[in-house]
Amino acid sequence: MEAEQAVAAVQSRSEGARLKLAETGVRVEQIDAGLMELDLALEAVEHSLPEDADESEWQVRVERIGARIQRLGPINLAAIDETSRAEERKEYLDAQDDDLKTALETLQNAIKKIDKETRSRFKDTFDTVNAGFAELFPKVFGGGTACLEMTGDDLLDTGVAIMARPPGKKNSTIHLLSGGEKAMTAIALVFSIFQLNPAPFCMLDEVDAPLDDANVGRYARLVSEMSKRVQFVFITHNKITMEAAEQLMGVTMHEPGVSRLVTVDIEEAARLAAS
Repeated sequence: MEAEQAVAAVQSRSEGARLKLAETGVRVEQIDAGLMELDLALEAVEHSLPEDADESEWQVRVERIGARIQRLGPINLAAIDETSRAEERKEYLDAQDDDLKTALETLQNAIKKIDKETRSRFKDTFDTVNAGFAELFPKVFGGGTACLEMTGDDLLDTGVAIMARPPGKKNSTIHLLSGGEKAMTAIALVFSIFQLNPAPFCMLDEVDAPLDDANVGRYARLVSEMSKRVQFVFITHNKITMEAAEQLMGVTMHEPGVSRLVTVDIEEAARLAAS
């Protein structure tokens, strides 16, 4: 009996050894297959292992890494293509951004250049018109002083105030002038601007309407003086202004209901009258 029990125990241990050997063989085959997939040699792996390598410790590390991979969720197999498309999109947007920055810089430089040129031209124009206004105002009024003043420091958005003092008055702005004086001041200002950039001809419509005879005479002399450089066409009902004209054109109604255009050359009419 004892011998039989001993044999049974040996057979049991032998069977366990065979199972363990078979399990080890399966694990070896799995390891060989894994090494082949990774394109690694068993000898190279053995040489790279540290002397104190512990299988249980490495197994724990493998399990931890596997758990971390599981937490990452399912693998997106299209991630590489999506990354490539995203990089191409980013390069395109970066190029567009660079173009916008370049265009913005160009616009800012152009605006600075325009602002600088505008300030320079406005200052030159203002000084020229102001000098002409100061020269023409005494001619229109027979004396007095006038000037233009800027109401702000920035030349791009400043306003312009008209300071006019006819002879015998101490007012500071045109708001205190009478209607005729305002009209004469406007004439002086418009003519000073007109001198800056004259046109082939200038049309004046009833400019002398609010003026008295003395101011009409000054206005007519100023028009006659400037007519050496510019041709004036003016509409008027004032005889003094008509006397300053070289050609007269009017409409008369000699017969009721019938209008007729009349043209008179002043010099020719004067010669006929003298003869």
